[in-house]
Amino acid sequence: MKHNLIFGHKTPDTDSVCAAIALAELKNKLNEVSVPYILGHINKETEFVLNYFNVEVPNILDNVRIQIKDLDYDRVKPFNKNKSVHFAYFNMSENKLRTLPIIDDEGFLAGIVTMKDIAMSLINTDQQHLCTSYDNILETLIGKSILRFDEIIDGEITVASLETKTLRESAILNKKSIVIMGDRREVIKYAIEIGVRLIIITGDMEVSPDLIKQAEKNRVNIISTPYQTYYTAKNISLSKYVKDIMKGRDIMMFSDDDYLNDCKEDIEHSKHSKFPIISSEKKYLGMLNRNNLINPQRKKVILVDHNEMNQSADGLDEAEILEVIDHHKIGDIRTSIPISFRNTPVGSSNTIIYQMYMENNIKIEKNTAGLMISGIISDTLLFKSPTTTEADRRTVDELLKIVNIDLYKYAMEMFKAGTALDGYTIEEILFQDFKKFNLSYKNVGISQVFTLDINQIMNKKDEFISLIDTITADKEYYLMIMAVTDIVNEGSYIFYSSDKERLVKAIFEEETIYQGIYIDKCVSRKKQIVPRIINALKAMRG
Repeated sequence: MKHNLIFGHKTPDTDSVCAAIALAELKNKLNEVSVPYILGHINKETEFVLNYFNVEVPNILDNVRIQIKDLDYDRVKPFNKNKSVHFAYFNMSENKLRTLPIIDDEGFLAGIVTMKDIAMSLINTDQQHLCTSYDNILETLIGKSILRFDEIIDGEITVASLETKTLRESAILNKKSIVIMGDRREVIKYAIEIGVRLIIITGDMEVSPDLIKQAEKNRVNIISTPYQTYYTAKNISLSKYVKDIMKGRDIMMFSDDDYLNDCKEDIEHSKHSKFPIISSEKKYLGMLNRNNLINPQRKKVILVDHNEMNQSADGLDEAEILEVIDHHKIGDIRTSIPISFRNTPVGSSNTIIYQMYMENNIKIEKNTAGLMISGIISDTLLFKSPTTTEADRRTVDELLKIVNIDLYKYAMEMFKAGTALDGYTIEEILFQDFKKFNLSYKNVGISQVFTLDINQIMNKKDEFISLIDTITADKEYYLMIMAVTDIVNEGSYIFYSSDKERLVKAIFEEETIYQGIYIDKCVSRKKQIVPRIINALKAMRG
């Protein structure tokens, strides 16, 4: 079943992850099948929250590009490689198929067969030797089993048109002979005596009980067919295994995980029109044709806590955006059709999602309420951030009626877990909450690191500055800022691209600026840092 994909931005924080989970639960209760995802590994704060409320971490979504699995490809029923060519031909004719996928007993793709392959097999292959199953011969000749001793019949086909004496003298028949004949008692008797592999009696003729008894003693297989001798001899080769004529090598096939744009060129330049689709385990799934590439089914996505392309999943331009729920500035997301775009100036995406629950009169589960509280107090820094609104406070008050926790104690435990930097490299610290913005046509990267102990950063100050300068140059950022936010004192220590000191001075309106400068009451990237950068860039251009 197709489902909506709900996810936050590329550097998952507590608000975005909890919002995706809470919104997915709401959508599912409204019978809109949805699954929450994350676009990267969660941080320690979010890990603490999910563990605390016993909620599984969503799966990581690499991208939302169109994959083969998204196409409405043909679910052509596969054909077992040990079935007969005759049955394959009948199957293809009945279902109007030009190409038939062949699988083994475990469902793995073994090869493909076309009508041309069947025709050529009747012309080019050895028509006298036959190795196939007893059942395939029965099926091909609409036969009746009289005696069966071998499941596999491997031998040389002979039409017994000669007299018994001639057959004896010429030694044409032997233990590997597959003998086709009508009601010729003496020839049947002779064939049984020497123990041929199989006797095929044509014209539905009866075999006398004494001959059957002798054949049973000599373990000779016997089949009766309603067809006459000529037709039987002409068609028995169609009972061979389809695997003997299939193309089993150098087949152009695609995995259902393959991306459409990566396959298009190969498909367009191929002389073939049908291509098998297999799973990651190499099992057959269906057949792709060129018509399936027209108007492919796009992944249906809902964005939470962001609305900028560079913060979202790779391949977003190939997806169908159904909805956006955010509390940041309007970004550059574009859609080809109108969508529901809900952008509210509150401190957390979870505040908006709570309102959606209320509008739809949907009950909020206890663990979901805990996640939503966590998202709100994380993004508002327990209501200390200037982004905090009365709606955020009211929402937390209402959610606390569902989940009974000591808010301040829980928040401190959550912040403590989230600000522990032990075990992280300086690059992991820099990028654990990093966002890329296009501000006044310039790429700006802003990292926000929360801490209860600034010395953990200051002790490696020079290393952070060096890393910021390297990334600024390598990634072609106009400016990078790392704001280390002291949750208790409600301010941030600012580190920045060294060659942009004059710009940073204008951004924070300080007479003197230096790496690690403390900016009091600066705790919000969204409401304090980004607007200041925009104003400074505009002033510089003016």
